[in-house]
Amino acid sequence: MSRRSPRPLSAALAPLTARLEPASTLAAIQRCWPAAVGETIAAQARPVAERDGTLEVACEDAVWAAELELMGHSLVRALNTALGRDALQRVRARTSSLRGAQSGRRSS
Repeated sequence: MSRRSPRPLSAALAPLTARLEPASTLAAIQRCWPAAVGETIAAQARPVAERDGTLEVACEDAVWAAELELMGHSLVRALNTALGRDALQRVRARTSSLRGAQSGRRSS
């Protein structure tokens, strides 16, 4: 009888984690964000809200917020491709502390 090698804990927990995650469009976007938009943008901006096809993105810097507004159509295309459906129509970027955006709190 041969023994199977140990599986990584992450592989064992992945099905449970998938069931526990919220089934919202925002949660799906947050999961695919770095892969869809690239590490550079992901380091500068975080998706914080989605409503009626409009994704709100928080950026630490106003220059990044302006840049993402200009890149809106290509970001929507990349995110919809990553999601496998046309969930988004628009990206709206704003300046906010990413520390507050990461924890889900809004900064003033």
